Order: sequence, then C-alpha cells, then structure tokens
Amino acid sequence: MVTNPIRILIADDHLIVREGLRLILETEDGFALVGEAGDGAEAVRLAAELQPDVVLMDLRMPGMDGLTAIERLRATQPQIAVVILTTYNEDDLMVRGLRAGARGYLLKDTGREALFNAIRAAARGETLLRPEVLAKVLAHAESPPSAGPLALTDREREVLEAVARGERSKEIAARLGVTERTVKAHLTSIYNKLGVDSRAAAIAAAVQRGWLPTMA
Repeated sequence: MVTNPIRILIADDHLIVREGLRLILETEDGFALVGEAGDGAEAVRLAAELQPDVVLMDLRMPGMDGLTAIERLRATQPQIAVVILTTYNEDDLMVRGLRAGARGYLLKDTGREALFNAIRAAARGETLLRPEVLAKVLAHAESPPSAGPLALTDREREVLEAVARGERSKEIAARLGVTERTVKAHLTSIYNKLGVDSRAAAIAAAVQRGWLPTMA
C-alpha cells in the first residue's frame, strides 16, 4: 500500500541548518521537503501556500520569531503540526512554544531516528517527548505558585506521566489494562482541566506548575 509522504516545511534563519535538515530528510523514504523559510513571517506565508503536514520551527529568528509564528499558525492553520527546533538554553521558550500549540520539540543536535520519529508522531497528531530532554525543561522551568491541588484522578495522573515519558495511547492502554478509547477519554478530561487541547500543551502546563516528577 502506497502512502503519501509527510510534507515538511523548515523554518530556520541559518542556511546551514536548513541545508543539513534537507540532506537528512532526503535520505529517508516517506518525507517530502516542500519549502524552506528564513523567518517566522515567511513560515506563516509558505505554510498557507504549501499546506505542509509538519513545520520544523526554530524559535529564535529575526523579524517574526518562531513563537509568534506558532501562534499565528495555530490560529490560521490549526491542522498543520509544528515541531520546535531549539537549543539547550531555550527551555523557557520551549515551554511557551508548547503552550502556544506546538506538538513537540527537538534539540538541534538530535539524532536522525529521533528526528524521524518526532516528525512522524507530529503528523499523526501525537507527541514524542524524549525523557532526557523533558528533564532539562523540568530543571529550568519556573513553577508558579499553585492555586490549589490539581484536580486530577489517580488514573489521570498515571496517563499524564505516561504521556510525558513519550508513550503512545495504545502503549498506555496496554500497560494500564484499559482500552485505547478510555485513555483518550482520560486525555480529554486532562486537557479540559488544564485548559489545553494537545499532549504537548498539557505537559508544558504540568511542567510549569511542578506537577510532573523530575526525570533522570
């Protein structure tokens, strides 16, 4: 069965980064690089024109930055998945980007398989967050004072922590001995309680409030 390739747009102001990503993506079947943007405004324009499945978005760019671009895309092209490209010293921006609607993030020194897996997950509407990367966010994110105890059930906490570890819905269902539909129902409840509508945003919100355990 032949499936359509995942259409990808790269947004980064460094030519060498775009060229490197292009070379990597061209070696893997199932991906099609449809465009490149040097800043956020161009990314938003090309996304509307080219309709990619996934945008690999740098956060620090001249003019319109990546965070603003993510917010614009979320408002105008919500069907397009955004994966943040970042470096180790951008943890606060990563959390803000996830809350703005990005479905995941990658470090620029990530390996090929991690890159491919994150893109495929984003295209499926899922998020893969590597534990060691999440640990860096947890170590640097400031947790604002909590207004009170988190009104999650024990099972919802289990599901949220599993999502933070990068587990898929079917993996969570198998481990907890429930149906995948039940896991999705728990996720919907978690989203409603946190005021978000994606896995990445739920994790970011939980990180900011100190509701996820630090991972080694």
